[in-house]
Amino acid sequence: MGRKPTISRDRLLDVAEDIVRQGGAAALTIGALAQAAGISKGGVQYSFASREALVQALIARWTTQFDAVLEPQDAADPVGFARRYIAATRASQPALNAKMAGLMIGYLEDPANLHEIREWYRGIFARLSGNSGAAQAARVAFLAVEGLFLMRINGIDESGAWGGFLDDVEAVLDRLAEPAPAVGPVAPDDRAEAG
Repeated sequence: MGRKPTISRDRLLDVAEDIVRQGGAAALTIGALAQAAGISKGGVQYSFASREALVQALIARWTTQFDAVLEPQDAADPVGFARRYIAATRASQPALNAKMAGLMIGYLEDPANLHEIREWYRGIFARLSGNSGAAQAARVAFLAVEGLFLMRINGIDESGAWGGFLDDVEAVLDRLAEPAPAVGPVAPDDRAEAG
């Protein structure tokens, strides 16, 4: 019977996130994780058979945490969903820095992983579906946030502008999703006063 690990799987994922934050995706190896966690390589491999399994577990953890924030209050409210997506993106900034994104890019090199991500995006767009102006505004806001994320990977946030750009997206979403004021018929007395 194999030895039980002296550190939990979740704790190993915490340590793995720290390694990626400090040294980038390339720094994450089974050996580096074992050393940082103070256990043997075999101890790490008890929980994660390979680096690929470790990366898959990190990505699954991030998407699960992110999805939990996005749980629908009203599935038919694309604007509410877009607002929650912006809030989730803001809240997860420490986990979504460029080094983490680098790890995700490596993850996407495997066609099986790419399929999982595509399915995740299909689910997002299903939640943002509809022909109304509000649904269109929600989709544009989502795409803008995703574009900001990709730009952040390329270093746009060196000056800390990320939060301000998210503010811009949110402000435009609020304006575009606001219902148009109802215009009723003008009463004859109102026409006389206007003239």
